[in-house]
Amino acid sequence: MRDDYEDVEDAEDGDAETEATVTCPHCNENVEITLDPSGGDHQEYVEDCEVCCKPWNVTVEFGADGKAEVEVIALDE
Repeated sequence: MRDDYEDVEDAEDGDAETEATVTCPHCNENVEITLDPSGGDHQEYVEDCEVCCKPWNVTVEFGADGKAEVEVIALDE
């Protein structure tokens, strides 16, 4: 499931985004997650939904302009 990202920083000043809103693949609730640009241009990690507590695999790709593409998929248990 791919989600649109939410602009947090003004793209013109070149700062990377630090938050994104994603949809939980388990409960379908919109959840705001924190992004860490210092972790590199490509990141993959596990995070639990704040609403239903089920785990996701999160993939983040930061573009040269600092915009983040975020994808969350259900982590098979």
